[in-house]
Amino acid sequence: MKMIFRWFPNGDDSVTLRQIRQIPGVNGVASCMPHIPVGEVWERDEILAIRDSINAAGLELEVIESVNIHEDIKKGLPTRDRLIENYITTVKNLHEAGVRCICYNFMPVMDWARSRLDWPLADGSTAMGYEHELVLKMNPNTIADSLTKGSGGYSLPGWEPERFPRW
Repeated sequence: MKMIFRWFPNGDDSVTLRQIRQIPGVNGVASCMPHIPVGEVWERDEILAIRDSINAAGLELEVIESVNIHEDIKKGLPTRDRLIENYITTVKNLHEAGVRCICYNFMPVMDWARSRLDWPLADGSTAMGYEHELVLKMNPNTIADSLTKGSGGYSLPGWEPERFPRW
């Protein structure tokens, strides 16, 4: 098993590659490109730049996350063919950059789901958590806002309020 650590590029992470490199046993990174809208092509040169910055820190780009399936593909809308072609191009570009593991999802609207961003652990640290009873009480109109407020000022790729329709 390879030990890797999640890292957001382009200044979206408070943890640096240098800090990740100092974690015993960690020699790789799972990264993403959250600034690219779902359905747009992830350009090869930008992928290579991220890979090269990871390699320069003595780490390997092992996994790319959040290559999400556009809602129009899921719904079978007329725009799906162009979006499928964009997805294929993105996968080819990732392959050409040496990426061998691509994580995607078919979740509606959002990229990932948690009910809490500050779940207390026994050692005093916190982690993200899921509590079904809390989810049942969440308001779909304010879910992104409430999670953003609880983020401690960190960005939450995949939970941008503009992703969520208001009813």
